Amino acid sequence: MTVQSGRGGADQSSGTPTARRMVLGAQLRRLREEAGISRADAGFHIRGSESKISRMELGRVGFKDRDVADLLTLYGLSDEQERAEYMRMVHDSNEPGWWYRYHDLLPSWFTNYVGLEESASRIQTFEMQFVPGLLQTEDYARAVATKGRPEFATDATERRVALRMRRQKILSRPDAPRMWAFIDEAVLYRPVGGHAVFKAQLEALIEWTRMPHIALQVLPYSRSNHGAEGAFSVLRFAEPELPDIVYVDYLTGAVYLDKQDDLEPYARVIDQLAVDAETPEQSRALLEKRRNEI
Repeated sequence: MTVQSGRGGADQSSGTPTARRMVLGAQLRRLREEAGISRADAGFHIRGSESKISRMELGRVGFKDRDVADLLTLYGLSDEQERAEYMRMVHDSNEPGWWYRYHDLLPSWFTNYVGLEESASRIQTFEMQFVPGLLQTEDYARAVATKGRPEFATDATERRVALRMRRQKILSRPDAPRMWAFIDEAVLYRPVGGHAVFKAQLEALIEWTRMPHIALQVLPYSRSNHGAEGAFSVLRFAEPELPDIVYVDYLTGAVYLDKQDDLEPYARVIDQLAVDAETPEQSRALLEKRRNEI
C-alpha cells in the first residue's frame, strides 16, 4: 500500500479494506485538524455525531460517498483531482477482502484482525499454549479446532482450517511481513493432535525458522517472569498514518489497543521476552532436540 501525504494528497495501490479504512480515516482527520474544525462540528455537518466522526477517523466503520464528499467540502478541499482520489479510496475501502467468504465463521472481533494482519509489515506474537496460528500445519490446526478430536471435524471445521492456511500465505509473499514469534516452552511439550501430527509441526517450525524474515524464540520454564498474563500480538505497518496495534483476544471477544500509553507495556514485555527467551539459534536447536525425542 502506497500512501502519499500532503494537503489532499492520497493514493492507494494495494492493501486490505481494513487498512484502507484506517488510512482514509487518518487522512480525513489530518484534513479536519488543518482546517481547525472540531469533531462535533464535522459530525453535525454530515448529519451525524462527534462519535461517528471519531469512528470514521479510526477506520472502524465503512464510509459513505456522501459523507466523505461533504467533509471534503467542509475541510476546504476543492481540487477535483484530489477529491476524486479520496472518493476512490472510499470505494476501495468498502471492497470486501478475500476473507469475506468466511464471514459466517469469523467472530466480528476477529474480522478486522485478519485485514490488519494482511497489511502488517511486522508481526510480533507471544503464545503460551499453542504454536502461533500463522505457523501451524494443517493437521495441527485441525487438532486445535477440534480440541484434539479430528475425527469429529465438520464442514465448518474444515473451512476454519482452510482460512488459517489461507492466512499463512502472507509469509510466502514477496513482500512478506517480518514475523517475530515467542512461545512458552510448554508449547513444545503439548503434543496437540498426537505424536505424529506434533512431530510434523515441529519439523514445519524448524523450516519456518530457516526463512530470513521469520524468527522464533522459546521462553524456558526457568525464565517466565515476563509480565504478560496471556497471548497477544503486536502489528506494525509501513504507513506512517497507521499506529502500532496490540491485539488481545479472550473467550468471547478481543481488544485492539493503539494508544501510546496502552502500547508501551506490551513493548516492554516484548523487550523482556527478547532478553529472557533463548536466541533463535538456540531455539531451533531446542525444536530439533524435541523433534528427535518424539
